[in-house]
Amino acid sequence: MSSLPLLPLAPAALMAAALLLLCLPGAGRQPWRLFMPLCALALLASLPGAWPGAQPALPASAWLALTPLGGVLAALVQLLGTVIGAFSARYLDGEAGQQRYAAALAGVLAAVHALLLADHWLVLVPAWALVGVALQHLLCFYPERPFARLAAHKKHLADRLADALLLAAAGLAWSATGSGSLSDLAVHVAAQGAGAALQASALCLALAVVLRTALLPVHGWLIQVMEAPTPVSALLHAGVVNLGGFVLIRFATLLEHAPAARWLLVTLGLATAVLAGLIMLTRITIKVRLAWSTVAQMGFMVMECGLGLYTLAALHLLGHSLYKAHHFLSASSAVRATRLQALHAGATAHPASLLLAPLGAAATLALLQAALGSAPWPWWWTALLALAWAPLLWLARTDTSAALLRPAAAGLAMTAGLGAAALLAHTLPLGLRDAPASAPGLLALLGLAVLYASLAWLQWRPHALAGWRRWSYAGFYVDEYYTRLALRLWPAHRALTPAAAAPLPMRTWAAARPH
Repeated sequence: MSSLPLLPLAPAALMAAALLLLCLPGAGRQPWRLFMPLCALALLASLPGAWPGAQPALPASAWLALTPLGGVLAALVQLLGTVIGAFSARYLDGEAGQQRYAAALAGVLAAVHALLLADHWLVLVPAWALVGVALQHLLCFYPERPFARLAAHKKHLADRLADALLLAAAGLAWSATGSGSLSDLAVHVAAQGAGAALQASALCLALAVVLRTALLPVHGWLIQVMEAPTPVSALLHAGVVNLGGFVLIRFATLLEHAPAARWLLVTLGLATAVLAGLIMLTRITIKVRLAWSTVAQMGFMVMECGLGLYTLAALHLLGHSLYKAHHFLSASSAVRATRLQALHAGATAHPASLLLAPLGAAATLALLQAALGSAPWPWWWTALLALAWAPLLWLARTDTSAALLRPAAAGLAMTAGLGAAALLAHTLPLGLRDAPASAPGLLALLGLAVLYASLAWLQWRPHALAGWRRWSYAGFYVDEYYTRLALRLWPAHRALTPAAAAPLPMRTWAAARPH
């Protein structure tokens, strides 16, 4: 591996080359025949870095570093980019602007690879900014759609504020350590702790991640990008929005010495997870439900980082990327599954199973941990997973005990399979170290218990919360207030998009709100 020191740079270089070639005048005739071979080569080049503990070494540099998690994510992102590119070639067949779309997709992938290799503030900040700039062209692929322009405008505002916060975090950290290297920052914090400047740097970093991962109250743009092509939604939800989790894990050493930043992450992450989870229950449109699911999952992942469960957050990141890519790219087939599910909507869960399911999930995880003899993980992990997987053990009301056997066995098998996968994945040499449990864990468990209790109550009394459903269906009006404020302070001009000329009134945005 050491004989190929430039191999980790190849995916970013190949995607940058694809971007440059696609910007040439003659590339518009067959953009995908140019994009796909370079994308496949980038995927092959990223595979050696995905083998934990055997990453190719980079040349001696204070600017770039290939971490075990970064190598795995680079291969995953490039795999998703290759699949999304092949899907886009068929999805956009006959559409105008495919050259612009392919170039923007290559730009997003190149910037993501640069971010995953960043070991210096001067690489991290521009790379994350370039991800948003390239993605902007994909979000506005249909510039005539008001909602697409609104989403792009709100994301633009959130990204620029996040850039300012990242620059502030970089300046504070650089002044405190005397170096812009992220590795030097980790060494400094581990040896000397975090003073006032580094505490402030961690807070700025946490706020920047909140903005980039679409947590409440700036989550609206992530819901409204449903106006973009479906493969863009898959790229955004499966790869781009997850980058905030990677950045938090990259700065784990700093966060461990910054309790204020961790409390902020736990509080905002938990509030987002609970509210978005409740709102998702009232959504009908499949892609919108998936978008609200992403908001909730990002809240969970940020909360996990705030709790110091970095291994759990990393596994959550990987699993969410694969899950969302599959569900968005197969959204059309989900319509049939939803209709079949609606035929059985009258069946509600048995009250006893609502109470016993979390205990059953926790017992299953404990037995698996003892049987596999795996390294112990924080007890917070068991509690979080038990609450998350408890609905798999819900049993429908039935008159005969024989009818309980099949769903009970299926639920236990699925819980055991997920638990075994989590336990085995926990042993991967990702180079992560979980922080000891702390007080925010109690807040996290309380919030998840509230969310589970709400889900259980809706199963037990489906029509008891009609008033709450109206508020939930409206998203608790959080995004409406944020949108009005954002448009008042920074009016949305059509110059933000390729076909542009004048601002649109607020009532136009309100009339197009998705359901």
